[in-house]
Amino acid sequence: MSMPKELLVAYFKENSLVKQHLESYNKFVDEGIRNVISRQGAIQPSVEGFELHFGAVRLEKPMIVEADGSRRPIFPSECRLRNLTYAAPVFLEIIPVFNGVEKKTYSEVFIGEIPVMVKSKLCHLNGMTDDEFIDAGEDPADPGGYFLVNGSERVLVSIEDLAPNRIMVSKEKDNTLITSKVFSTRFGFRARCAVERTNEGLLRVVFPAAPKDLPLVATLRALGLQHKEEILAAFVQDSKVHSDILLNLEEDETTNLKDAMEYIGKKAAPGQAEEYRKKRAEILIDTYLLPHIGTGDNDRLKKAYYLCKMAERGIAVAYKDLPQDDKDHYANKRIKLSGDLMEELFRYAFQFLVKDVAYQAGRADARGRRLVVQTLVRPDAMSDRIRYSMATGNWIAGQTGVSQLLDRTSYLSTVSHLRRVISPLSRNHPHFKARDLHGTHWGKLCPNESPEGPSCALVKNMSLLCEISTGDSEENIEALLVNKLNVKMSL
Repeated sequence: MSMPKELLVAYFKENSLVKQHLESYNKFVDEGIRNVISRQGAIQPSVEGFELHFGAVRLEKPMIVEADGSRRPIFPSECRLRNLTYAAPVFLEIIPVFNGVEKKTYSEVFIGEIPVMVKSKLCHLNGMTDDEFIDAGEDPADPGGYFLVNGSERVLVSIEDLAPNRIMVSKEKDNTLITSKVFSTRFGFRARCAVERTNEGLLRVVFPAAPKDLPLVATLRALGLQHKEEILAAFVQDSKVHSDILLNLEEDETTNLKDAMEYIGKKAAPGQAEEYRKKRAEILIDTYLLPHIGTGDNDRLKKAYYLCKMAERGIAVAYKDLPQDDKDHYANKRIKLSGDLMEELFRYAFQFLVKDVAYQAGRADARGRRLVVQTLVRPDAMSDRIRYSMATGNWIAGQTGVSQLLDRTSYLSTVSHLRRVISPLSRNHPHFKARDLHGTHWGKLCPNESPEGPSCALVKNMSLLCEISTGDSEENIEALLVNKLNVKMSL
C-alpha cells in the first residue's frame, strides 16, 4: 500500500534524510567526548609526585584565529572558499596534583579541534530559517550531515558489522567444528571469544592471546567453578548437555582453582618463573576473556556462567535441537554511524595527546623547568591525527575509505551518498551469501540501489523511510530489567 503524498511531505518536514548522522554526531558531542575523557581519568607522567587530573570538558562553536590573532565565528561557506577545516575548539580542565595536593590555580586548556558536522548542534547553521541560510551563503535544501576538511566536503559512510556482545553459533571447517562466538567489545577494545565443540564432543575456549587448545573445564575452574557438582549445576538440566560435560570432566587434568591457574600459566608462558606464570594467567582471564562482562577479578564467576551458556548453545546446535545463527539476518547486524566512528577516532587521538603530555612533562622536569599545564599541552598532537584521518579516509584498525569526498553530481546523488551503508568484507571474495538479498532487508535497505561489479550488494543504501536509532547504554537496560524482575517477584 502506497503512502499518501501529504503524509510523506509531513514526515520529511519533521525528519531529515540525514537524521541518523545528525543524531549520532549530537550524541557523540553530548556523551561520547565526555566518556572517553572520564575513562582516561588522569595522566601519570614519569615525574615523582606529579599527576594531571581531568575535569569538565567544553566545546565552542566553530571559530577561526586570523593572522593578527583575532578570534571570530566562521561559517561553512567561508571554509569552502578558503580551504579551511570547519572545526570546534575543545577546552578541558586539567588539574595539576603535586604529592596528592590539588593546585588551586588551574584553568581550562585548549587541547585541540574536532571537525563539526554541518547542521549538527555545534554548527552555526543549526536552527536557522531559509532566509538566514541564504544570508549565510548556504542552500536551504542542503541536508547537512557532512564535514568540511581543508575546504572539501567529506562524509563518514555508515559501516555495518556483526552485533557485538551477542552469542552466535555457526558450523565451521566442513561442519567438523561448532563455534559459539561473541565479539566482546568494551570501550573500543574488541575481542573475539569463542567456545568450540569438536565432533567428539570436546569443548575448547578461544580468545585473544590465549594458549592453543585451552579446555573449557580448566577455564571454568580458573574462573571459580571448582568442583564437578558446581560445574554440572551451572548448565541447564539436559541429558545431552550433561553427557558432553561429563566427557570433558573425564578428559580434564585439573582438580581445583590453583591447578587450573597453573595449567593455563604453563601453556601461556612455558619455561617462565612460577610467579610470572600465575600473573600471566590472571591477566589473560581478566583482560582478554569476555571483557564486556568486566575486567576485574570479581567478574570471574559471571564469565564462567556466560561460557556455560555459550557451550550450551553450541551443544544444542550439534544435536540439532537449535538451528545455527544466520550471520546475514539484519537483527544480528549493527550499523556504525558518524558519531560512533568519530568516538573511535577521538579515543585514538586523545590517547596520543595523553602520551605526548606525559612525555613533555618528563622532558620539562629533566631540564629543571616549572611544570605549567598550558606549556605541556600541544593541541596539534590531537588535531593533526583527527584531521589526517578525516582528510584521507584511513581510519583506526586499518580501515580505509571511511571518510569519502561527498558526491555532488546531483541532489539525489548527494542524498544517496549520505544514506549509504558499506560492508567491511573484502571486495575480491565471492561472499555469495553476504551479497544475497535477505528477507530482513525489507523496509530497511533498498533492494535496487547498489553498484554493479565487485562492490555489488556490499555497498547498500538505506530505504527512504528507514531510521537508525543511536542506541542506549547497557546499564540503563539492565536497571529496567532488574526493576521489572523485582516488581514481578513482589507480586
